[in-house]
Amino acid sequence: MLVKARSKRNYFVGVLPGLLALANLVFHLAVLQVIDADPLMAMHLALGLIVVLETVIGGRVIPMSTANGIRGIKQWRDKRVDWAAAIATGIALLLWATGAGAWAAPVSIIAALLQAVRVGGWNPWATRSVSLLWILHLSYIWIPIGLALIGLAQLGVLPRTAGIHALAIGATGGLIIGMITRTALGHTGRMLVAGSIETAAYVLVQLAVLIRVLTVVAIPAAAVGGIHAAATVWSLGFLLYLWRYTPFLLRARVDGKEG
Repeated sequence: MLVKARSKRNYFVGVLPGLLALANLVFHLAVLQVIDADPLMAMHLALGLIVVLETVIGGRVIPMSTANGIRGIKQWRDKRVDWAAAIATGIALLLWATGAGAWAAPVSIIAALLQAVRVGGWNPWATRSVSLLWILHLSYIWIPIGLALIGLAQLGVLPRTAGIHALAIGATGGLIIGMITRTALGHTGRMLVAGSIETAAYVLVQLAVLIRVLTVVAIPAAAVGGIHAAATVWSLGFLLYLWRYTPFLLRARVDGKEG
């Protein structure tokens, strides 16, 4: 479909799932001891691919949605920064996943700074009263935080898992709950407005990443309790989505149009 549409800038969207499939294959072959490889490396590579995808697609969707949702908002964007952030992030996560060591830490820190500059230009503070938007900004902010944590972990300052949770729970989980509510509302003919249930789901997912990262970084003795607490609030957040949106998705659009 991408080729027929000649959508060259989106070709990578077709390539990344193939790379994810390859990482998945490497993981299973490593677990089955068919190849001599670390299964965790394959998982970390897959997480890195997902974060790169979030960097590129998020860089298009989040500022555009913000500009459409808040009239007159001031934003700053630069394609050079966008490219630099995406490339630095990809390199940093590749080096981290393959165990490059402490010398790769500066690359992660540079990527974190570029990502922070980028998201700062989208004016996230202006979205603080619009749940459907702040969840996207706040979730994306976990990318520079995660990269910074990964950089510190490579220097031996923090546990390795701190950055993983920031990227997997905070960025990926947060962007998922933010986008599946937004797209479900739009594609069922409803107003793009998040109510109290959606906002509660957003808060619960963000609470999950805070609990998980803080217990790993600051309260290691509570790590097991942190796992259970984070898993509980994470599950509650997505259960709220299931409860709220199942009726929406099983019925025709409210405006009578095709889905």
